[in-house]
Amino acid sequence: MTTRGMGGGLFAFSYALLFFLFLFGPLIIMVITAFNSSAFPRVVPWECFTTDWFGVLVRNERLMSGLWTSLAIGIAVVAIAVPFGLAGALALADIGPRLRAGLYAVLITPILIPGVVLGISTIVFWSFVGRGVGASYDTVFYNGFFLTLLGQVAFIASYAMLVLNARLQRFDPTLTEAALDLGATPGQAFRKILLPFMKPALGSAAFITFLASFENYNTTVFTILSGNTFTTALASKVRLGTDPSLSALAVIIIAVTLIGAMVSEAHTRRQELLRSGKAGQSRLYANPLSRLLTHPGAILVLLVGVTGFIAWSASRVDADFCRAAILQEKQQVQERLMQEQRNRIQQQAPAQPAMPSPSNNPSPFGGAFNPNSLAPPAQPAPPAAPPPSNNPSPFGGAFNPNSLAPKQ
Repeated sequence: MTTRGMGGGLFAFSYALLFFLFLFGPLIIMVITAFNSSAFPRVVPWECFTTDWFGVLVRNERLMSGLWTSLAIGIAVVAIAVPFGLAGALALADIGPRLRAGLYAVLITPILIPGVVLGISTIVFWSFVGRGVGASYDTVFYNGFFLTLLGQVAFIASYAMLVLNARLQRFDPTLTEAALDLGATPGQAFRKILLPFMKPALGSAAFITFLASFENYNTTVFTILSGNTFTTALASKVRLGTDPSLSALAVIIIAVTLIGAMVSEAHTRRQELLRSGKAGQSRLYANPLSRLLTHPGAILVLLVGVTGFIAWSASRVDADFCRAAILQEKQQVQERLMQEQRNRIQQQAPAQPAMPSPSNNPSPFGGAFNPNSLAPPAQPAPPAAPPPSNNPSPFGGAFNPNSLAPKQ
């Protein structure tokens, strides 16, 4: 009551609201941008509802090939890392307290080493081994899939060990001792007693190791060599330029995660009801149809069907007409802005000076660039020729042979 009087209710509500906005706000924004027709992932301004970005994502061959590679590596990592982790957890449970602390520190050390160091050391070590045995470059020692698998198992097995060790600490070892006293072999005691007890932890460890392998980038980017996983291909795409197809990928991942979480929760509640005996008292389990709907398999089929129907309905929306209207609107806005810019330029232009009076020489440079001005000046007229005489020779006809004749 005192807390409400001091505004604690409003503070708690505001704190919770900000916390959930911080936690789920980016996911909500990313989901919305997956259905906007804008070429860049954004919410405002909203253009047209479309599911075309899912098609763009599927048609990206590099991402799809990387996805299949990541799935294959993840399954292989689970198959190797979980048994390694179980062996480490069993070793910690069986040895004495003094050695346990040292072995525990050794087993969790790979988690503390940066992924970059693990990736480079994996390449250097296995290349050294390959050269030592004389292996060529087409062997597994230089294969990106093999090196990535080993590099990820080196530290992901420690995650599995931590999960299994936490479960193993609640195990009563007298159950195994009783089975051995009754004549069971160590293998039978392990399969019939210990393994069923570890079953939930094994499922959790497998899920965690798969996710750790699927999303790993620091180690994988060095060990995958010339190949690509989903994370390395995605990082390359982000560096070159992002588009809403990445938001479509986030929608798919969120949908798969939500469906898996709901099915897992339904399975857990069903097991608790059956184990406690409250299922027979529940009306939900009294009706065969409602009892069937509580089964995790039925819930999975129902959720997948609803999701598929929503996706099919959304894919039938044609956004071409909306895109054409948006394009026409953008062109009109662009023309209006250009016209406003032209008007503004005309208004800001200075007044034109008065035109000079026309003259015989219209050029402002005095006709300096007139090609006719480069012609040489006109030559003065030659002097008038002397009047013709009877003796055309300038020497007075001295060399005329007729002039040597005696004068009459």
